[in-house]
Amino acid sequence: MDRMNFLSFLLLCLTSVANCNKANKHKPWIETEYQGIVMENDNTVLLNPPLFALDKDAPLHYAGEICGFRVHNGPSGSGSVQFEAVVLDRSTGEGLVRSKEPLDCESQREHSFTIQAYDCGEGPDGVNSKKSHKATVHVRVNDVNEFSPVFVERRYEASVPEGRLFDRIVRVEALDADCSPQYSQICFYDIITPNVPFAIDNDGNIKNTEPLDSKRQRVHTFWVTAFDCGKNRAQADAQVVVTVKPSCKPGWIGWTKRVEYTPGSGSIPLFPSLHLETCEETVWNIQATVELQTGHIGKGCDRDSYSDRSVRRLCGAVRGEVDLLPPPSPSANWTSALPTLPSSDSSLVFSFNGSNHVAVVPDSVVSALSGDHFTLQLWMRRGGANIQPSATQSRGNRKEEETIVCSTVKNDDSYSHYSLSVHGCRLSLFYWPDVSAARPVKFLWKLEQVCDSEWHHLSLSVQFPSVTLYVDGVTFDPALIHDNGAIPNPAPRQRMLIGACWELEEKQKEILNNTIPEGKDSVKFVGGYHGLLSGVTVRPGSVEPHSVVECLYACREGLDFGDLETLGSGMKVHVNPSQSVLVLEGDDIESFNRAVQQVTYRNSLRFATPGVRPLKLTTSLRCFNEESCLSLKQLEGYLVVLQPDAPQISLSGVGPHLARPAPEFEGPRGVPLFPELRIVCSLSHAVNTAAQGMEGGALMSDAVAHTLDGCEVQPLGEELNPEREELLVDMDVVRERGLDIINTTAYIAITGAESISVYEDVLRSVRYRLAKGSGRFERRFRLSCSEMNGRYTSNELTLEVNFLHSLESLYHPSHLLASQQQFLHPSHHSGELSGHTLPNPHRNSVVPGAATVIIMVCVGFLVVMVILGVFRIRSIHRRGEGSRGGAKEGSNQWDDSALTIIVNPMESYESRMGISADTEGDGEEEEEEAAESPDDASDDQRIIIKKEGRDGNARRY
Repeated sequence: MDRMNFLSFLLLCLTSVANCNKANKHKPWIETEYQGIVMENDNTVLLNPPLFALDKDAPLHYAGEICGFRVHNGPSGSGSVQFEAVVLDRSTGEGLVRSKEPLDCESQREHSFTIQAYDCGEGPDGVNSKKSHKATVHVRVNDVNEFSPVFVERRYEASVPEGRLFDRIVRVEALDADCSPQYSQICFYDIITPNVPFAIDNDGNIKNTEPLDSKRQRVHTFWVTAFDCGKNRAQADAQVVVTVKPSCKPGWIGWTKRVEYTPGSGSIPLFPSLHLETCEETVWNIQATVELQTGHIGKGCDRDSYSDRSVRRLCGAVRGEVDLLPPPSPSANWTSALPTLPSSDSSLVFSFNGSNHVAVVPDSVVSALSGDHFTLQLWMRRGGANIQPSATQSRGNRKEEETIVCSTVKNDDSYSHYSLSVHGCRLSLFYWPDVSAARPVKFLWKLEQVCDSEWHHLSLSVQFPSVTLYVDGVTFDPALIHDNGAIPNPAPRQRMLIGACWELEEKQKEILNNTIPEGKDSVKFVGGYHGLLSGVTVRPGSVEPHSVVECLYACREGLDFGDLETLGSGMKVHVNPSQSVLVLEGDDIESFNRAVQQVTYRNSLRFATPGVRPLKLTTSLRCFNEESCLSLKQLEGYLVVLQPDAPQISLSGVGPHLARPAPEFEGPRGVPLFPELRIVCSLSHAVNTAAQGMEGGALMSDAVAHTLDGCEVQPLGEELNPEREELLVDMDVVRERGLDIINTTAYIAITGAESISVYEDVLRSVRYRLAKGSGRFERRFRLSCSEMNGRYTSNELTLEVNFLHSLESLYHPSHLLASQQQFLHPSHHSGELSGHTLPNPHRNSVVPGAATVIIMVCVGFLVVMVILGVFRIRSIHRRGEGSRGGAKEGSNQWDDSALTIIVNPMESYESRMGISADTEGDGEEEEEEAAESPDDASDDQRIIIKKEGRDGNARRY
């Protein structure tokens, strides 16, 4: 028992001793993180800090020694596969990390994994070994310059125009497959072909070092190479080919300086072959402005060459307008003192100098303009040509208001006042509906048209309190409407001035019984207008429709665009109201070129005003590189409107003679002068008959529908005697057609733009009437017509009117008495008889008696001559042939040297007209005897008609 206890105690002691002598007490220790570098051509990883594992059990054998390192997966999960760690010295714990296979920087440059050290344990078998904590290892693979640069393209091509230096013609590019910036970057390029006029920079941009000449060398070919920063040269060099193009001048190609237009051609393209050359410059916006200058044609452009009154009728304006600046005449003399300027159209242009050029409209005209609803229209040009300011007008005074129209009219029991003025670039209407009660209102417009010294059409429609202004057919609203405040009331008297306004002196502003006595009103003109005016009219009543105003201003010529449907995408076109400026804008050159070729000129007038219209084309380009963007100069040319084919206005259907019994002319309605008048207008022009299916060409005449603007009937010789003769016109027809007529003793003028048929109806109603007992034998008239304000005139149709008197009237006692007196003094009227013209109406009453005596004397002499002749013939037959000749030359020969035969001039006319005034059987013998007297036949029987020259009398319409 004791023995057993002893053994147990001994075993326990041995166990206690064994436990007390255990060797491996501590874990190995390493750093927590390592940074490693490995080269692509090596597998040893250089760690920082170096790999050492420490164990506090050292120097005990096994327990203090490091037996190995274990590699675990890092964050990517692949580090342990590619790397391993080995122990170089077990006692010092030194280790080494290396890759199991070659690393590729280009495929993976960074690697991460964890490493752990463990000791040798307590014995050779590694029993009871301990492990350290896990440390992170980051390994970076260093690049090796194993790749050479490679060009992206083996051949580079470019083309440049000659004569210019370029910053870059073409750019070459090479790449390197190395992973590091040191070896993957291309450090520089080099041109290896010697003596070429090119240079290359480190970025591969090639430029020319001198201007290239296509004539000297059209194509340049050279080679370039590339180097990386490790000085590796490219595997293969690249070829560069530069083609030199002939010089390119940016601008418009195909510009024609002169463009001709034939009137009646409709619309023609102005630039049919024009296109823009940018020399490959990249542009992103193009804007072209085409300007047609027509300011010198009439009032700004080509319009109908009719009077303003006729144009109003053609436009359908309401009638009833009052012309405030009519042509000077006995009935309209208030414009006679105003200077006028020549105008290419039919209108009369008056100039105002701002001081003494003022038109005072008579009260008889002003009285028809009452009411607060009216339309005032006028053509205005500030400044104007050949107008000099007055000597008393200084620069400061030029800033004052200039009054165009100033008017005070009576409306029933009150007076209203208005004035239209200009001040700088402002147009103002001062309106006072009732000068004794209401307050004045001023309407103000700020307009560039007022001060640009160009012609503009103004239409002011007043329907108080509403006021509408049209300038060149465009509506403008008042910029400012305000009360003008307390001002002195204008005199309650009817008055209207054109070109200024009036100012009463202080001592004459006293109003007596609400009127100013006649003769006590001294007028001083203020606010004088300086410029040109034409066509100033006022129409009381309802305002003018907008369509009429547009028609009055409408230009018949201008710029247009051919077909808007062909306008490309991104293109814009804009035309100003007067169609004198057209703007094109786009971003594509091809579309822009097609659009420019669609710009046209149109003129709807058949008889367009010939002359030159200057043309301008201004181009603006915007490029991505604004510094080198192209700048194109302005192109200038001109459009020539050729002389139109002159129309031929033919008057026919009226015989040269009109013979009627005198009693018909003495009737209450007289005799129509032109009952079968026919007016035909035609144009003779060349027609391409080949295009119409016929061979060759021909000069053809086309009948066209024309509008005449005036006809005149004028008596030739002496003027009409209002006591004995007159011309009558159907006034109902004239008023119905809206024509104007001037009927004087010297002429009848019918004016107004109307169709040919209307003028035919009016002229066919023209009648000639004589007073009873006038005793005239003939009267001649001349008829002529014109169109386009006399620009084209017709032939002059001359009509000779003969009055056939009965024998009873010829043998009237008064006529016999007068004939005796006439016969006693034949020398005073021999010329009148020979010319068949009776200028003195008082002498006409004695001519029938004188003609009767002459006829009786002539018949008596002719009878004696016939009887003597018969006896003479009989005596000759009785003689022999030998003595017949001597008898003819003897003293018994008929001597007619002292015989004078006077023949009635009416008899010669009747013989020409086929009317025989003598039906007796001896008429033939009388004619034979008259034929034997050459002097009588040449002087007495010839009717002399005096021809009036075409320019003998001025036109009156």
